[in-house]
Amino acid sequence: MKIARFSHDDAIMYGIIDGTDLVVLAGDPMFSGYETTGARVPLADAALLAPVIPRSKVVCVGKNYHDHAAEMGGVAPEEPLLFLKPNTAVIGPGDAIVRPTLSERTEYEGELVVVIGKIAKNVKAENALDYVLGYTIGNDVTARDLQRKDGQWSRAKGFDTFCPLGPVIETDFDPASASIETRVNGEVRQQAPLTDMIHSVPAIIEYASAVFTLLPGDVIMTGTPAGVGEFGAGDVVEVEITGLGILRNSARNAAASS
Repeated sequence: MKIARFSHDDAIMYGIIDGTDLVVLAGDPMFSGYETTGARVPLADAALLAPVIPRSKVVCVGKNYHDHAAEMGGVAPEEPLLFLKPNTAVIGPGDAIVRPTLSERTEYEGELVVVIGKIAKNVKAENALDYVLGYTIGNDVTARDLQRKDGQWSRAKGFDTFCPLGPVIETDFDPASASIETRVNGEVRQQAPLTDMIHSVPAIIEYASAVFTLLPGDVIMTGTPAGVGEFGAGDVVEVEITGLGILRNSARNAAASS
């Protein structure tokens, strides 16, 4: 089942994709379930938004593919390497990634994203998928020059618009059967099966939930494969995952401050 968050006639709604229509839900399915209103909205008439706005945090995993760890000049950590993005970084499909004036090098990082569906604390890996609502696509946009300058990642990865998510949440998805591809202006830059991840989704949830409570609506970005690189103003970045669709965002430069 594909769940969308969308705007139509100046209202923000949730819906289930059924062919070329959205079946409108009575409320946020995270809290209201899948009760429908009886209304249908043509997909062509709706603007898809970020399918979830994390209630408290975006949890990210760094260097979760061996080849990406190598291209960043190191080895993959034995345990998941966690960092956070603020929820103010989240934008949806079609929204512009804004390249900040503080940075001279912004890079894409296409990733599988896990959407948490219920409160999770000290969850064991064997039960971890019980806490997952579904999956979507993310782009862990990074100001690489600031990451190297700072020696830690909060500023480099936390700018507004640096966490595109979408286009929808898929509740029936198996990462073992899917692959990820990132393109810039149609040129393939990243490509890998999701089975190349070092730490699996259940293992990441166990590790993260031992540190902090995961709340409904929180998301986990599971890491990026090799091939990260720069994009500039006017470029279009697409991240595609088998069965989840395509997350497409253009880029522009931030206006210079007066």
